[in-house]
Amino acid sequence: MSPVRILPSIDQQLQQAGTRKDSLTMGERSEDHAKEATQAFTQDQQIPIAHNGESLSKPGITFAAQEKLPKLPIPDLEATCERYLTSLDPLQTAREHHDSKKAVEEFLRTDGPGLQEKLKQYATGQSSYIEQFWYDSYLNFDNPVVLNLNPFFLLEDDPTPARNNQVTRAASLVISALSFVRAVRKEELPPDMLKNQPLDMYQYSRMFGTARIPTENGCQIGQDPSSKHVVVLCRGQFYWFDAIDENNDLIMTEKDVSLNLQVIVDDSEQTSVQEAAKGALGVLSTENRKIWSGLRDLLGKDEGSNNYDCLNIVDSALFILCLDYTEPKSSSDLCMNMLCGTSEVVKGVQVGTCTNRWYDKMQIIVCKNGSAGINFEHTGVDGHTVLRFASDVYTDTILRFAKSINGQAPSLWASASPDPSKRDPESFGDVNTTPHKLEWDMVPELTTALRFAETRLADLIGQSEFAVLEFGHYGKNFMTSMGFSPDAFVQMAYQAAYYGMYGRMESQYEPAMTKVYFHGRTEAIRPVTQESVHFVRTFWAEGPTQNKIDALRKACEKHTAITKQCAKAEGHDRHLYALMSLWQRQVEADFSTQTSTSRDGASTSTNGYSSPTRSEREPDPNSVGASPNRNSMMSEEGSMPPGQSPPRPGQHSLPAIFADAGWDKINNTILSTSNCGNPSLRHFGFGPTSGDGFGIGYIIKDGSVSICASSKHRQTKRFIDAIEAYFLEIRKLLRQSHQRGKSQDKGASRAREAEEKRPRGQRLKSRGKVIGGDVTDNKAQDEESAVASDDDIGGYGFFDAGMLLNALKAKEEGDRPAEKVAQRREVGKKLRLMEY
Repeated sequence: MSPVRILPSIDQQLQQAGTRKDSLTMGERSEDHAKEATQAFTQDQQIPIAHNGESLSKPGITFAAQEKLPKLPIPDLEATCERYLTSLDPLQTAREHHDSKKAVEEFLRTDGPGLQEKLKQYATGQSSYIEQFWYDSYLNFDNPVVLNLNPFFLLEDDPTPARNNQVTRAASLVISALSFVRAVRKEELPPDMLKNQPLDMYQYSRMFGTARIPTENGCQIGQDPSSKHVVVLCRGQFYWFDAIDENNDLIMTEKDVSLNLQVIVDDSEQTSVQEAAKGALGVLSTENRKIWSGLRDLLGKDEGSNNYDCLNIVDSALFILCLDYTEPKSSSDLCMNMLCGTSEVVKGVQVGTCTNRWYDKMQIIVCKNGSAGINFEHTGVDGHTVLRFASDVYTDTILRFAKSINGQAPSLWASASPDPSKRDPESFGDVNTTPHKLEWDMVPELTTALRFAETRLADLIGQSEFAVLEFGHYGKNFMTSMGFSPDAFVQMAYQAAYYGMYGRMESQYEPAMTKVYFHGRTEAIRPVTQESVHFVRTFWAEGPTQNKIDALRKACEKHTAITKQCAKAEGHDRHLYALMSLWQRQVEADFSTQTSTSRDGASTSTNGYSSPTRSEREPDPNSVGASPNRNSMMSEEGSMPPGQSPPRPGQHSLPAIFADAGWDKINNTILSTSNCGNPSLRHFGFGPTSGDGFGIGYIIKDGSVSICASSKHRQTKRFIDAIEAYFLEIRKLLRQSHQRGKSQDKGASRAREAEEKRPRGQRLKSRGKVIGGDVTDNKAQDEESAVASDDDIGGYGFFDAGMLLNALKAKEEGDRPAEKVAQRREVGKKLRLMEY
């Protein structure tokens, strides 16, 4: 198998290739041109599942629109600053906002225009003005990726009964995942579409055979584009086997994969869990990145050694399959298992599933009872991309089962691999379908490092808690029937529940997809607005129901407008972050120049935003046969998460907008939220982005809402309960404000409407008593009466809501009662002194 090739940075690609297709001008790139490129393919080729006839293979559809997609536009600087101040306003006091406005005005007078011009020059030859900076923000992250960067998906159970055990479910998922890999590599996967508009598909080329590789200078992304094997982790032990051939066709049937996996499970059980945990090297991938870099150097220092080869097999695998020996029962335990594994120490040895992971790659995780999920390395792919993978894999398992019943059932794929059972053995080429166990040389340094890594990981897991809400009373259909955007409706729930618990608004984040642009990723939506603040305060105050609903509607409309704006790349977060990163590059370049001049009198020229010069001690990343852990690209050091002060500023003063307290305020995200899912997923989630915040992943389905929240023990279950109580309370208010029967659930039959409209004289004589003219409303009345108590919202009833609001307003506006000379008076019960 080929060694992992370190992918050069975007800047290095440009230096090596000169002018390339990525730098086509905006005039040649447009949404219309991208749509035309996709429409060159037939409808059957765009939607293979609609056709069950002959092969529809026509390579190229996956990336057909790439060269025509418009580039991500750089927003106007003044418009960005105005949006930034608007987002800050509801989070600040009048004094704080006044200071932020002054800082922005100074920025627009001084550093801003110059940085904006440099950004435009920099972006001319780039795929995207933000792309390299965004990669760097992930790759220069030095803390453990587990619980900090990697998200998870929890799949719904397999609807086919025979597959709800570990080996059969895992084999089915592997076969479907390999079919997806084949479709991507043969460029037969139809592109993602949004209202007939093709989206960027670049991330799919980075999903498989890819690994995050730590170095002393930040992490790199390595990839083996010809990878054809799968690595299986079972009880912390590593196994591998080839799964596709050089033509990317599958070389095993589902039965063959099941046999391999059963052999692996049986072999892993020969070693006790306690003993296997002592050599579970996957734990090292949870370490601080610089520590992990040094340990990788130790593993791979001797090219051709056993550890070097084992490490390369893991790095270059298509993906990792984790077979856990546990069966988490509750939803929260399942979510925890998919995000970070479980921690269980027996006789001083870690035996939890946290030792059965490798967080630098995409992982498919299957529990003993068949529950399955995906944990993925987030640098090169966003949730929307992995969601497509998860959805197609889940759909394919159902369609393959349908095909076993009816041979005419459709397929999800444009073409299929030749039946492995009918192929000429010579046609497979050099493949190893029999499982192999990786045997690491456990030198003393590794044994010690593994022990310390495990205890740190156990600390991280112990510091985190998870709670889930599977709200089944209503979902998207009810929300839209009431005239609300489902996403905006749920976002208001988070703000109202948090305010009800803590009496304040905090910085909140939600990503908006920008894949309508070339190499687009996301833009940040800031859901806290003046309208949402007004709604939350109105909701918690005593007042007419209609006022609360009107305030909710205005807040949701504002959220929807901001979301549309951000989807057009007209937010402020990414633009300002790029400007700060560009400023940081200039500081680093100047510092390097000063250091070089003071050392040897030589001066290195720089334009302030080019890639740093590679140091002489670093090998060429494209050299043949170089060790993956030594192939080091010099990542730009200016791409830090927003809010952190850049190192070594020297004589450079931080631009006013970034030095202002408002910048730290808005980038200290307390409610980090993301809406990502469909019926194939049961839950989706991630860790909090700040120590005192919540990580909230949610899925809005037709008749339900699934929420997974995590925090560093910030009463997560109580927060989830407050959200649930809000959902029930707001539905009661909505029904009170609407006439009975005025709104109809989208999923409900309209036969009742026809029955009500039919003239009574034309009806046959009624037979029997009509029970509950409106079944839904009767059920709702029962539910409303069940929650209509003083414990409605997190235990705080509406009897004191007005007093709470007045107290909060007084605090915010600085109102204080008139100070009077206090006169002592007796308070409380006077105790009688005993006589001795």
